[in-house]
Amino acid sequence: MIDSIAHLTIRRPDDWHLHLRDADVLRAVLPDTVSQFARAIIMPNLQPPITTTEQARAYRERILAALAPGEAGRVPAFEPLMTLYLTDHTQADEIRVAQTSGLIYGVKLYPAGATTHSAAGVTDLLGRCASVLEVMQALEMPLLVHGEVTDPQVDLFDREAVFIDRVMIPLRRAYPALKVVFEHLTTREGVQYVRDAQGPVAATITAHHLLYNRNALFQGGLRPHWYCLPVLKREVHRQALLEAASSGHSRFFLGTDSAPHPRGAKEQDCGCAGCYTARHAMALYATAFDSVGRLDQLEAFASLNGPAFYGLSPNSDMLSLERVDDLVPQQLAMGSDVLVPLAAGTSLPWRICAA
Repeated sequence: MIDSIAHLTIRRPDDWHLHLRDADVLRAVLPDTVSQFARAIIMPNLQPPITTTEQARAYRERILAALAPGEAGRVPAFEPLMTLYLTDHTQADEIRVAQTSGLIYGVKLYPAGATTHSAAGVTDLLGRCASVLEVMQALEMPLLVHGEVTDPQVDLFDREAVFIDRVMIPLRRAYPALKVVFEHLTTREGVQYVRDAQGPVAATITAHHLLYNRNALFQGGLRPHWYCLPVLKREVHRQALLEAASSGHSRFFLGTDSAPHPRGAKEQDCGCAGCYTARHAMALYATAFDSVGRLDQLEAFASLNGPAFYGLSPNSDMLSLERVDDLVPQQLAMGSDVLVPLAAGTSLPWRICAA
């Protein structure tokens, strides 16, 4: 509900695409997510990747162990929803084990070489993974796709659109009942495809792709902390994403793709891809929806559409935001290192209300 122009209360949201890393980084960044989200789909692209149910179970235990008690001494309620990393060698039996475990909520497709820690990804989805896809379709296990081709002949800014033609359309034709999430959607073509496709298809959208176009990468010089994959696109694509996210359409929902990297790993001659948005994620999303006068649609996008697609109930508790200028820190501690959050040093017009 919208209490006033200055105050917004919604059901507690979930993050349907999140990178937590591991060890010291995990312990440093997890509180930012837990302060806003009740659940999160955890990406499996660690080194080595999470390819089995037992590896996912162990990773989940490390995440839960990293939850720090709050001021009252209580560990906050947070549920990590685990995923497996799809490879050319994934076996159909592993998908059956994953389904019966009750811990695995999806299998992530990284085309080999598409993004951070994707070297072990799939080289030929329909050719190498047919038996796995058949079982996933039968068990209603979602396939979470990084929707870009890695063909070096394809322009970086066209990789998502080409992926639709080369991979998504043939995939849906071969497996029409397979549940598919088109992760971190970035283009007008992607919006049109997800909106109109037959069968159980949905998409996550990040806050940074709703707020920024590719000009943000170059304002005042090359800005590595705005660099992510899929990369920011032209303004026409940002507008299409914003319209889709704020439309109330049930196929679009929140996925931050928050990706922590040490400052030095971003600020070098071959810097890592990924934007860190977990600290101020809901403020970023509120800013985006407010920019088009659709704060009334934020709850559906952030709190309702994702659970519905994954067959889960919405959260029962609430989250409140207030309209007040909030300065994004220049950097944040991350174990023995630091990271730079997206939009560091600038003010956002929204922030989470203190509990």
